[in-house]
Amino acid sequence: MTIKEAIQKLEHFCAYQERCHAEVTSKLYDFKMTSDEMDAVIVHLIEQNFLNETRFACSFARGKHRIKHWGKIRITNELKSRQISATNIKLALKEISAEEYQNTFDQLSERCWESIHEKNSLKKRKKFCDYLLRRGYESNLVYDKMKELEQNPDQF
Repeated sequence: MTIKEAIQKLEHFCAYQERCHAEVTSKLYDFKMTSDEMDAVIVHLIEQNFLNETRFACSFARGKHRIKHWGKIRITNELKSRQISATNIKLALKEISAEEYQNTFDQLSERCWESIHEKNSLKKRKKFCDYLLRRGYESNLVYDKMKELEQNPDQF
């Protein structure tokens, strides 16, 4: 594949949805390009603003929180796995307002608490905590919410 063909394909690939450098590099490896050709293509994509790590990180964090209701820990870990810099991760997490984060957490935790039909309170607590921790919420938030929900069982 020539550099022009690769650029054309990757411009379409990046225009379809935000991509990180790792995804684009992986695609270039699939095209069996040399490292010099890869560098040329990536430089072109960055210069033409098809590829922007900060924009990707911010979009990723907003989307995963609003659509999948992920917590900050899970978002951070996913961005790290995509080799996003710590600076961009911090910027991305600032995209989620504290109020929005708390509202999402409250709604998700109350829905989860109500959906667990477990007679044994220890098992119910474990299922509740495991679910929210897997979603990437901070343990202090999860445990505080669990205590609150246990003390006011008929409120929700």
